[in-house]
Amino acid sequence: MTQKPLEGVRVIDLCVVWAGPFATMLLGDLGAEIIKPENPFVFQPMTRGAMARPPQMLLSNAIAWSGGLPRNEVGDRPWDYNPTFVSLYRNKKSFTVDLRRPEGLDVLRRLVAESDVVYENNATGTMEGLGITYDWLKAANPKIIFVRVPAYGSTGPYSRARALGVHLEAVMGHSLLRGYDDADPSSNTAIYSGDYVAGAQGAFAVMTALWNRDRTGEGQLIEIAQAENAAAMFTQAIMDYSLNGNVQGATTNRDVDGRAPSGVYPTVSPGTSATADDRWISIGIQTDEEWRAFGQAIGSPPWASDPRFATNAGRLEHHAEIDRNIAAYTATQDDYELMHRLQAAGVAATPVLEASRMFDDPHLRARDFFKKQTQRSSGTYEYVGPIWKMPETPVEFVQPPVMFGEHNDYVYRELLKVSDAEYEALRASGHISTEYDASVP
Repeated sequence: MTQKPLEGVRVIDLCVVWAGPFATMLLGDLGAEIIKPENPFVFQPMTRGAMARPPQMLLSNAIAWSGGLPRNEVGDRPWDYNPTFVSLYRNKKSFTVDLRRPEGLDVLRRLVAESDVVYENNATGTMEGLGITYDWLKAANPKIIFVRVPAYGSTGPYSRARALGVHLEAVMGHSLLRGYDDADPSSNTAIYSGDYVAGAQGAFAVMTALWNRDRTGEGQLIEIAQAENAAAMFTQAIMDYSLNGNVQGATTNRDVDGRAPSGVYPTVSPGTSATADDRWISIGIQTDEEWRAFGQAIGSPPWASDPRFATNAGRLEHHAEIDRNIAAYTATQDDYELMHRLQAAGVAATPVLEASRMFDDPHLRARDFFKKQTQRSSGTYEYVGPIWKMPETPVEFVQPPVMFGEHNDYVYRELLKVSDAEYEALRASGHISTEYDASVP
């Protein structure tokens, strides 16, 4: 088999929640060996689930993507089956160790000596509290690459603020820009796009650091403040303020560059938003020629040839009226049939898909967007596959989402070559385990 791009690179994953684990997942997809130390005495919320042993009542009322479990049953090892976890922990290895104790920290030091990268996205101060600093890592391995991805950086007035994606989006102002102009921002649905952006950028940073080390022989410390990194999502608003003094507000579904019409419009639906099966289509028109083509594609209704709408300036002025006319038409149409008709006319249009409909989308199927993944006893399901397709170096699911402590023997016996006596001592003191301690709820 052709060697994968990052084959032979070893990454220690000290990550939590999403932004960090997404980055190391990308690196694992490219062939890097990802090793995750996990503490049997400390449960990291939103990493392997909300709780190690959630009560059935909590499970029954949890949001599916964050708290769901197979067959909606807690089972014996719920930490191995949480949907957020299994989405991010393919192609990784897990071993257990308590880094709060000296002998546990020594285990990490020995592993660092055999590794290339240490990657973490904990709250600022967490690593320092454990004694894990860049200087400490360099003492174990002078060529180590240390990547840190805090929410707001390691210095400055926000450095100690703890944040998940939803907090990050709010502090940055992204929540104000992506809402509706007639609704309070608190009504917005939470999104976490900053996590994905930080993860992709972090994976790229690792690869450039490896390239640099190959040339110079030197490791390095990399810090990526998620807030700064994710600001690229709304560059137009930053530049508009910097250059023109304008403070942008919510653009709803309209075009940020002022091209009209642009919006999301209702189509024939089997249900409503209350049942999550209402259907919509996104349509964006950029030129006068596209506007004329749009009118012809929908049967040339009189309003589409109104001279007030002949130019972009006129359409922008009367955007609300145009929206009402378009919505009245699209509400009688099938979203996919209308998409094909408009695209054939040169007009950008696509259905807005509720997640479950993505599995039936012909375009995603043609691009092999989903991959089957077997999670031990819970069965085989389809997940979003690797984001790369390479003709000579296949990127595949080599290993299903890792079980807690699954690779204890590999790390301790093969990599660190601990003696039988030391292995038994670490096991007896609780460092080595395949499940969370009974004291962990």
